[in-house]
Amino acid sequence: MTTPSPSVRLPVVVHSEQHGQQGSGVLLTADTVLTCAHVLGNAYTAWVSVPGRAERVLCQVIWSDQRLDAALLEAPESLVLPRGNQYRAKISLLATDRPLPDCEILGYPRVQRYGNGRLESDQYRGTLLPLAGLVRRTMVVELDAPPATEPADGSSPLAGLSGGPVVAGDGLLGIVREIPRGRGHRRVTCVPLRAIAADADFLVAFTQATGRGFPSLTALTRHSSTDSPYEQEYGEAVGAAYRRTRVFGLDELGRRAAEWDLDTAYLSLEAAAREHDTAPVPQRIDELLASRPRVLLRGDAGAGKTTLVWWLAAHAADGTLGPQLAELNGLVPFVVPLRTLRARGTGFPSPAELPGLAGLMVDSPPDGWAGRVLSGGRALLLVDGLDEVPQESREAAHAWLSALLARFPRTRCVATVRPLAVEPEWLAAEGFEELTLLPMRDQDIQAFVTAWHEAARLDGDDPEALTSLEQDLLQQFLNNPTLSDLARTPLLCAVICALHRLREGFLPQTRWALYDSALQMLLGTRDDRRRIDAPDGIRMSVEEHRQLLQRLAAWLVRGGQTEFTREQALHRLNRTLPGMPRVAEQGTPEEILTHLLNRSGLLQERTDDVFQFAHRTFQDFLAAKEFVEDDLVPELLRHAGEEQWHDVLLLAAGHCSRRELPVLVEGLLTAGSAERDWDLKATLYVLAALGAQHAAWLSEPLHRRIRDAVASVLPPRTTEQVQQLAGLGPYVLPLLPGPHPDGRSDEHVIEVICAVGGAEAVPYARGFVSSQFAYRLAFHWRSFPLATYAREILVRLDFATTPLPVSTRAELAHVDLLGRVAHVGFFGDFTGEDLARAIACTRPDRVEIFSNAVLDGVEWLRDCAVTPRSLTIKDCPRVTDLLPLTELRGLEVIQLQDLLLRPDDVRALAAMPGLRLLSLPQVIALGPLDLEALRAARPDLDLRTVRGTRTV
Repeated sequence: MTTPSPSVRLPVVVHSEQHGQQGSGVLLTADTVLTCAHVLGNAYTAWVSVPGRAERVLCQVIWSDQRLDAALLEAPESLVLPRGNQYRAKISLLATDRPLPDCEILGYPRVQRYGNGRLESDQYRGTLLPLAGLVRRTMVVELDAPPATEPADGSSPLAGLSGGPVVAGDGLLGIVREIPRGRGHRRVTCVPLRAIAADADFLVAFTQATGRGFPSLTALTRHSSTDSPYEQEYGEAVGAAYRRTRVFGLDELGRRAAEWDLDTAYLSLEAAAREHDTAPVPQRIDELLASRPRVLLRGDAGAGKTTLVWWLAAHAADGTLGPQLAELNGLVPFVVPLRTLRARGTGFPSPAELPGLAGLMVDSPPDGWAGRVLSGGRALLLVDGLDEVPQESREAAHAWLSALLARFPRTRCVATVRPLAVEPEWLAAEGFEELTLLPMRDQDIQAFVTAWHEAARLDGDDPEALTSLEQDLLQQFLNNPTLSDLARTPLLCAVICALHRLREGFLPQTRWALYDSALQMLLGTRDDRRRIDAPDGIRMSVEEHRQLLQRLAAWLVRGGQTEFTREQALHRLNRTLPGMPRVAEQGTPEEILTHLLNRSGLLQERTDDVFQFAHRTFQDFLAAKEFVEDDLVPELLRHAGEEQWHDVLLLAAGHCSRRELPVLVEGLLTAGSAERDWDLKATLYVLAALGAQHAAWLSEPLHRRIRDAVASVLPPRTTEQVQQLAGLGPYVLPLLPGPHPDGRSDEHVIEVICAVGGAEAVPYARGFVSSQFAYRLAFHWRSFPLATYAREILVRLDFATTPLPVSTRAELAHVDLLGRVAHVGFFGDFTGEDLARAIACTRPDRVEIFSNAVLDGVEWLRDCAVTPRSLTIKDCPRVTDLLPLTELRGLEVIQLQDLLLRPDDVRALAAMPGLRLLSLPQVIALGPLDLEALRAARPDLDLRTVRGTRTV
């Protein structure tokens, strides 16, 4: 029998043999159960049975409070399906004093037994009465109907229901405590989850058992009995729509391989937060999203922005996000594909229109449902493609999003945009933090290649050949840095995989050539390789396909669109086909369009009767071809100041002839020289330099003019200019100025050098090791050959005031090359053994540990060969026992942030004789913490706290 998926609506049986009681319970996680304390008595263990699971499991009591009448059990293994191992209950907090109807109580009461007393679950509906039970601080539910006739012995027919969940929708409000006499068994007294979550010992027990904090409580003000069933249907529809994505190059293998499950396709890419005072440290996007309720995510074409949106939507709806993003589980995702709004010609959506934007296969929602979701803070708003809103409409988009979030301020939101489409801090006033997706690391590329070939093997007829090709491509990436640099986005990496398979190992050498070859593969060889001979009676050459598609692409670019309807496509075909009689005679415009949709591999149906190119880059590539071939380079140049046209301009350079390319490049230089906006000037000069790289021959005076133009915008003045200039690669390095006497421009020059990276940039980095901004060189170790950079750059830096950041195991493996480092910061998941080994090599005075989800204690510091004088621990949720720090002699400074702290530990730390400073910003004290008493006891101790420190 299959075990049901975990849910607050899945009650479990709790049986204490020692106490002789049977009750009910509810899963808080896959291996923790909440029940009533009186069910367990003084027992230390209890048996738990889950519906659908054949055997019961003996669980340990890890917390019990007789006053609250609640207890927490921990199972030795997951009680549910492996897919549900990341499950966490959604906890609701009643935020109204009005009666709340349509609540449910679930459990295993005596009245529901059958046969020889065998248990069966039961379900009751009732109204929660917020103003009842105020004196005893309990929660009261009145059942809609009498549950059953009272037994002859006068006992309650609902005996055995204690510990059962009290639910509104999919939110857990509390657990059943008792059935008072005298009300016909229709009144149920319950323990509110709010009271349990406020207990310090409960929070410690839960955190130690699960390795993460207790779920945040979602305010509940309104509820409809139709909401929960609809939300389940909506979630299933979201999963069906977004759990699979089309991966480039696999469609030639058949539908099964082409539609890649996002669990396989998704890679947790790296991103960096926009920092004003320090260099950003790369972290996995999951980690960065976890602590940021609102994010504006910037990323280049093909960087994986839309894939991330789909992955978040599918997994949030299904409740299967991992520990770092567990707070998003159960939120209702509203995906807003802005390109679709543009294609439909509609305005920005109202709250009621949000569920229908994605064209999900689900019925219309109950009246007011979206508003209730948003009001309750249960929505996850995913706004995809702000850059696809025309420039003149972006302020309207800003106003719409601002108004929506102002009306529903507890809504979490991720919005995506290309890097330069909107100015920095465009949404800062709305509480958005900016993240930028980073190029894939070498190990990310290897993981992607492996996953791509694994998907190809699903339908491939020669698995051994695919394995051989996979190994060959992985080796090419290891031996050819130029090829690796081409594969830094998921899209380009997929293109390379596909072309490598098609060409049996031979690959193009430039980005433009990759796209050109990809189109050739899709339009020219795809059906030939599959031995398909005009199944629809239409046969077109590669160039005929291109001519039809490039006219459609150019029309979309001119209109600032990426999606189109069938009617719009037919209109374009009707204008194009008279000039292509060989194609026109093979079918009607409708048949030609059907052929393009079915056979080209470049067009996709996004929603009913709405289509798009497989990726916007292919649209831009074909549009650029049309503009060049139609002698419309002057039209392109007229749009040089518009960000949406920049990729088209760049790709047009590859289509230009020897005669046309100088016109394009000189036009960009002229536009740049006339531009007063310094950022745009730099952009145009960079586009000119990149365009010139397509030339087999260009006059030397024009080359010199390009170099002078680029040099004129150096040193860069903004982070945006740094990103643009770094796009020139090694070309820009010899043009960069050296260190300035007062260091005024060094910071951004260093950022360009590090963004270019690689062995060629090491000598330029060496020139800045004495700059006042040399510390920024330490934050980009990963961009260079690790050993070379450690020996030539890092050993020359002064780490007295800034840390050496270590964020990967590869970096950790090279710290022994550095000798003594005064200040080391560890970012990410390292074990205590890893940290102890690194500290032994570097012998630091100051150690900082950030965002570590696996570190489960600080005992390892006792065995370190060196004791640091200063220790910082931030955002390490499994570190709860800090008493081992009191044994460290020589520790003078302790800084703790984003941790759960026990008051006894804080008092013990404050009593350490040699401690000079104890800083506790933004921590949660699990119980009363008298800071004034601590200061009185240790007047010599600098005890620092801020408003973020709180007690629960």
